[in-house]
Amino acid sequence: MEIRPYDPDDAEGLWDCKRAFELGLGSDTGSEEKQGKYEGKLDAQYRDEWFDWVERCVDADPRCVTVAVEADADTTDTVAGYVFVLPESHRFIWDAAVLNEIYVAPDHRGTGVADDLMDAAVSLARDQDLPLDRLVLDVDRENDRAGAFYERHGFEHWGEMVAREL
Repeated sequence: MEIRPYDPDDAEGLWDCKRAFELGLGSDTGSEEKQGKYEGKLDAQYRDEWFDWVERCVDADPRCVTVAVEADADTTDTVAGYVFVLPESHRFIWDAAVLNEIYVAPDHRGTGVADDLMDAAVSLARDQDLPLDRLVLDVDRENDRAGAFYERHGFEHWGEMVAREL
């Protein structure tokens, strides 16, 4: 497994992972209504806009989207997971490094890929010049698997995000 910065050639595999990440948020930690909202947003326009944003972030810092790729027998790289840390230019969101997304395909879970991606995220965060020396993320408190992973990597509760319907 190779851990490396995202390359546009990885786009289809990255989108497959992003889509699975979003669908998992909707189905694993909420109601049918939440699941429907996540499924409903993943249209072609959302994909195009998300990739535009990825491109802007990667232009700001090529390491902000890091992929785990596995070379197949036909020499095609398969994206097995990714981590997305917002670039330093987004520092005013939390005044800290922001782990925006991390995802590993189910068949690669438990293999150390997630640990390698987290190491890449922490390394990038340490290199950012930020007001707060923290790496923050939003995790659904109902996602026990993710909570255990983050705890194992030294994350602790630090406030709590709240939201309201618009």
